[in-house]
Amino acid sequence: MSIWLDRSSRIVVQGITGSEGTKHTRRMAAAGSAIVAGVNPRKAGQDVDGIPVLSSVQQAVDEHGANVAVVFVPPAFTKDAVTEAVDARVPLCVVITEGVPVKDTAQFFQYAVDAGSTRIIGPNCPGIISPGQSNAGIIPSDITGSGPIGLVSKSGTLTYQMMYELRDIGFSTGVGIGGDPVIGTTHIDALAAFEADPDTQAIVMIGEIGGDAEERAADFIAASVTKPVVGYVAGFTAPEGKTMGHAGAIVSGSSGTAAAKQQALEAAGVRVGRTPNETARLMRDIVS
Repeated sequence: MSIWLDRSSRIVVQGITGSEGTKHTRRMAAAGSAIVAGVNPRKAGQDVDGIPVLSSVQQAVDEHGANVAVVFVPPAFTKDAVTEAVDARVPLCVVITEGVPVKDTAQFFQYAVDAGSTRIIGPNCPGIISPGQSNAGIIPSDITGSGPIGLVSKSGTLTYQMMYELRDIGFSTGVGIGGDPVIGTTHIDALAAFEADPDTQAIVMIGEIGGDAEERAADFIAASVTKPVVGYVAGFTAPEGKTMGHAGAIVSGSSGTAAAKQQALEAAGVRVGRTPNETARLMRDIVS
């Protein structure tokens, strides 16, 4: 099985005619994803490799049964794009765009929460993949196969690395949640979904310095997760007071350090690697 994305997923790409939208639409389609439509009101009536370009997400839902939206529009238009997907009651909206103003993210996320119809993944994320079933975003589809491991990660590149390191075992679903200060789906959301998925046997959780998301995830694991969890926290060598990579990865004093996160996770029974390779070995010990 998988979480949130499977063979029945029918994807509409918002911004399909842009360079990134077109490139990754082709990659998603080549991976076997059902790309049923794209949206660009100014180019409605055209197509991309036979995929119709429509004027609205609602049209993609009504005419093609779209139930996943993938957003490749510029930051200034992302709020409107997500709002449109929510108004069309698309169950899953994957926001790849980086550089989205935090205020806009906070507003469209609250809009989605109030509507109660749409899960948002991202923004500034690589998306979600259920290998062998569907791929919504920019995660390479040829680096891994299907299997019993669930993966949730703040980092795109570390998502790719971990999936490749454990490619011989495989994944039920890999979710890149993004590292912005405000995001839709959290570690806890993914952990809960993997816990409920009968075919996910173990979970890899990748975090990074800054904020307290990993500490809150540790509390959730201790209280609600029965499956084995292996963790990695990027930034063990990061200097204090520096922003490292993602906009949310800032450390102040002892708050948000890799060591503090490691301590919280290990107290919850999570085995934590100090490198991605070590983390993969820890997972291999569990599922091989």
